[in-house]
Amino acid sequence: MSDSVAGPGSTAAEHAPTDKEIRLVIAASSAGTIFEWYDFFIYGTLAGLIGAAFFPSDNETLEMLLVWAGFAVGFGFRPLGAILFGFLGDRLGRKYTFLVTVTLMGIATAGVGLIPSAATIGVAAPIIVILLRVLQGLALGGEYGGAAIYVAEHAPPEKRGFYTSFIQASVVGGFLLSIAVVLTCRFLIPEDDFIAWGWRVPFLLSIILLALSLWMRLKLSESPVFLAMKESGETAENPFVESFTYPGNPKRIFVALFGVAGILTVIWYTAFFSGLSFLRGPMRMDEGLVETIMLIAGSLAIGLYLMVGKWSDRVGRKKPILIAAC
Repeated sequence: MSDSVAGPGSTAAEHAPTDKEIRLVIAASSAGTIFEWYDFFIYGTLAGLIGAAFFPSDNETLEMLLVWAGFAVGFGFRPLGAILFGFLGDRLGRKYTFLVTVTLMGIATAGVGLIPSAATIGVAAPIIVILLRVLQGLALGGEYGGAAIYVAEHAPPEKRGFYTSFIQASVVGGFLLSIAVVLTCRFLIPEDDFIAWGWRVPFLLSIILLALSLWMRLKLSESPVFLAMKESGETAENPFVESFTYPGNPKRIFVALFGVAGILTVIWYTAFFSGLSFLRGPMRMDEGLVETIMLIAGSLAIGLYLMVGKWSDRVGRKKPILIAAC
């Protein structure tokens, strides 16, 4: 789909997306989401080496806690990123906001791979890492919600759950890609070299992923729903304020944030990243074996996301959410 599909002088009604266009939207949005989450997750996948490079300490537990604190910083800024880029998405459109978030993420991730270690530049190293994690958190906050909305606005109502489930599956896809890249680098780079400098390669690969993401997303047109709102003058003047002042929205936001997203997010990260840390740490399992186990587990999870998304189109959204939370 090119910009000509939704070119100037035409109306949104004339651009009802075809099945082929919807498939392209899902593919490009999912691929971009995979790349962005890869950028975010590669930090956690290489947590042990990140700690040694940027948060060195004689206490192994303290070193790991500092690494995970840096990981948490990214999450702390995701809500702010969602607000900021959600605002821009409602004002400027989904497509161009996508381009900003993916560029910010790619640059921040590559930056981690270029920072000298703490042994070289001292305390400046962890400070720069934290600042880059802040940028990653902001970018990811705008990316994830924006991708889901973009796909939902192209999807017919009877397939909305299934189509948007590809975005959630892409989160796991980013995790799997990070593991696959690390396994490949471990295979190609001698162990001592990987520990010394090879761990930086997965971060630097984000430059290639950034180029691919930009190429794919430049092919996309604006959301037909956004075009229709823009043509009818119904876009929000202040999306942030209106989202809280619209009747009933504060309650919906509270339930969605703490009753849905909060619960499921805690479950997901406990299963994957706490499991990753536990197997490497207290269980003292081989790094390669741990990464292979998580690769298999993540692959199974992707299939389940798509199955449940399709199921939600038949039974509604509430039942799958309640079952998953239990």
